[in-house]
Amino acid sequence: MATILIVDDDPALREGLAETVADLGHTPLPAASGSEALARLRDSPVTAVLLDLRMPGDLDGMATLERICALPDQPPVTVLTAFASPANTIEAMRFGAHDHLTKPIGRADLSAALDAMLKTVRPAGAVADVPAGHPGLVGSSEGMRRVQKTIGLVADTPSTVLIQGETGTGKEEVARALHAFSRRRARPFVPVNCAAIPGDLLESELFGHVRGAFGGAAADRAGAFHRAEGGTLFLDEIGDMPASMQAKILRVIQDCVVTPLGGSPARVDVRLVAATHRDLPGLVAEGRFRADLYYRLNVVPIALPPLRERLADIVPLAEHFLVRSGKRLDRGAASRLLAHDWPGNVRELRNVVERTAVLGRGGVIAADDLDLPTDRPDRRTADAVQAEWLSGDLPSAVARLERTMIAAALRASEGNRARAARRLGIQRQLLYAKIERYGLGAPGADLSADAACDVGNPDASKVLDPD
Repeated sequence: MATILIVDDDPALREGLAETVADLGHTPLPAASGSEALARLRDSPVTAVLLDLRMPGDLDGMATLERICALPDQPPVTVLTAFASPANTIEAMRFGAHDHLTKPIGRADLSAALDAMLKTVRPAGAVADVPAGHPGLVGSSEGMRRVQKTIGLVADTPSTVLIQGETGTGKEEVARALHAFSRRRARPFVPVNCAAIPGDLLESELFGHVRGAFGGAAADRAGAFHRAEGGTLFLDEIGDMPASMQAKILRVIQDCVVTPLGGSPARVDVRLVAATHRDLPGLVAEGRFRADLYYRLNVVPIALPPLRERLADIVPLAEHFLVRSGKRLDRGAASRLLAHDWPGNVRELRNVVERTAVLGRGGVIAADDLDLPTDRPDRRTADAVQAEWLSGDLPSAVARLERTMIAAALRASEGNRARAARRLGIQRQLLYAKIERYGLGAPGADLSADAACDVGNPDASKVLDPD
């Protein structure tokens, strides 16, 4: 039996979590604030922690997490929030959280989270300095949350990262997020597209040259490795790098020494992130990519899913691209975006949305305004949509559907709650309560984001209010 510290300022949710923890055979230890949680940790042995992210007072969830992770023998911590974002997901993992989950959280998911924490011994230490975040990394789908958690775990390590994904999925955004959330963020981020530079110029671009090294070298020039000193070098499309350069890059990775053309060797301190849309293991098997370089690059792999597998991210991404235009999508436009297969991934979505915003005259974008082909077969089946939308238990699906319908009604009524209540066929007072429950009334609330799961009494079908 384990002692689980439950930290949440909401009494109803705290009691619901405690009841479920007890039913799972553990001892719940409730705390209503970050200060109380730290006092509990000083006074009682705690095996694991469930920590709410948004709490009033001097210690919010992130500050409390930082304090817990600074303890000599800190327990594993799972952060719970009703308002998951890429930034707080990455920060939670970076500070040392074992996991970051959206709430309300289902009984099965809570059981799995506790089992995973109880098998894990957290290392000591924590990171101070909280960066401002990386605004370009948008997405709350399960695939993107896995990517965000990996970024948080590896951002402050020196390990080489290999990002793989189809063209247009946002590999450079992931690389920039790795840099933005690392201790190197004050130093340069230098991107180099290995496919866009001719092979005979790539060596000079990466390693630099000294004056007179070759015809036309009229002055010394620092290469990308030296320009990225102390920061991050991003080698995009490394699968297209010529074979002759592959051997030289391998030597730099092994020795951390760069020799400019015509110059002397010098050590460099650079974090290397590489990316490709190509099948590197396949290229290795064909003899077109060095196996030793592949293994040197593939220390921490990040697989970026295509947009067709990120159903929950399509509308939020479209709305993100529309922010500057001041325009918004109507329900029909959102549905048409969801039905499209997006072979060009996020890049294609961005182009479609920006083109529509520029050419459209009204403030609301309708389905007919979207310049999308109608003859392309849609590879997303109804079964695939159901598998993502109806994941989890019944209360989870009900809460998700309820939040989505309320958000759609509020958009359709331009925020007029009385009209939204009439559209939904419910009383205004009930709508107000549900808006508060799902956080839809807060400024800047994402009216397209999915509701997550719920923790309820296993003997009743109640849904507890999220934070």
